[in-house]
Amino acid sequence: MNKFLFKHIDNSSLIVFRILFGALIFLESIGAIVTGWIRRTLVEPEFTFNFIGFDFLQAIQGDWMYAHYIIMGICGIFVMVGYKYRISMLSFTLLWAVTYLMQKSSYNNHYYFLMILSAVMVILPAHKYASIDVKQNPSIKRMSMSNWCRWVFIIQLFILYTYASIAKMYPDWLDLTVPELLMKSKQHYFLVGNVLQQKFMLYLVAYGGILFDLLVIPLLLWKRTRKVAFFISLFFHLFNSFIFQVGIFPYLSLAFAVFFFEPQFIQRLFLKRKTLFSEEKIEIPSHARVFKTVFVLYFIVQIALPVRHCVIQDDVLWTEEGHRLSWRMMLRVKSATTSFRVVDKVTHLETRIKLEDYLTKKQIRSMSSKPDMMWQFAQRLKSVYAKNGMAVEVYVKAYVGVNGGPKKQLINPNVDLASVKWNPFKHHDWILPSNLD
Repeated sequence: MNKFLFKHIDNSSLIVFRILFGALIFLESIGAIVTGWIRRTLVEPEFTFNFIGFDFLQAIQGDWMYAHYIIMGICGIFVMVGYKYRISMLSFTLLWAVTYLMQKSSYNNHYYFLMILSAVMVILPAHKYASIDVKQNPSIKRMSMSNWCRWVFIIQLFILYTYASIAKMYPDWLDLTVPELLMKSKQHYFLVGNVLQQKFMLYLVAYGGILFDLLVIPLLLWKRTRKVAFFISLFFHLFNSFIFQVGIFPYLSLAFAVFFFEPQFIQRLFLKRKTLFSEEKIEIPSHARVFKTVFVLYFIVQIALPVRHCVIQDDVLWTEEGHRLSWRMMLRVKSATTSFRVVDKVTHLETRIKLEDYLTKKQIRSMSSKPDMMWQFAQRLKSVYAKNGMAVEVYVKAYVGVNGGPKKQLINPNVDLASVKWNPFKHHDWILPSNLD
């Protein structure tokens, strides 16, 4: 294992990836401002549905978030040019983690991926060539890196894509129900809208998606199929970028290709002045045992998280328990009708809540089918009324349809959500059984 992890290889791929990564996180940060995403998601809402347990992050929402994202954009530029790399990368990681954990109404697996990827980038020696750091301190210049610096990306991508493929292997995806619903919302697209509705395109999306996710990493690793796999990846990710507008993720996915091609090819293509490293060298650090333990534990967690829903009662498509952090991407379409009522514990007077008075339209859509967000909103209402000197109970009526199916009652309407506790590790019995076929 020492030889596999600590053998030195040419570091051209990591250097090029750092430059691309820095540029992409800069574009992600500034794009969030330009497109109005920050205004809609983090400024206008009174409450942002933080991850449960991170309520303290509510204190920094609002106009401050513009400065937050500008700083992230600056960090991206610094990462790209390799200036104060460790500090810049760590700063971006922490700032991105804050914005990720403080809101769930715009939850995206890609945002989670960017958070853990950024954390990994902090410890990588990605600034040891073609960087301002090297110009200021030539002694840190290196032409090589340990082999684990490459494989940490490959293993992570293999886990991500494999789980994404497995998650699609369920009836509503295989019989084209979900792809048809996804494409139906794109029928207004110029030129391609009608094409996206055709049966052959639905089959391509459904089964092509499964095969691509399952095979792309092995095919990129095999030299004979590498170029073909890359061009298929190019089409796949550009298609996703155009059709689904998923930010920088398609381009980030393409950037990972540098870790699959031969170092000579990457060096000739991007770093012609760089000396190609070709020595036989193994450097086992003094902390090798600790590193190997952390390395293995990290990937055990990455393998375990996406299957935790298997030990939680009922179907994750219905309960959403175990959905996040699991690479379950664009797998279902839900419709929902949800209402809240507040009952004064003293007078027993009942008040119907007008959701628009508390939440944005996007938040209402997201919350209406997700039990954890309903629970959070119940806690929010309890807090708002408490400030006015009232102790209240909060009840929910929620009817949810999954993948075009009939709407069924999701929440027990007789349970006061303001008084129950949330446990992230088990099923909540106030979520009614799914009876999904």
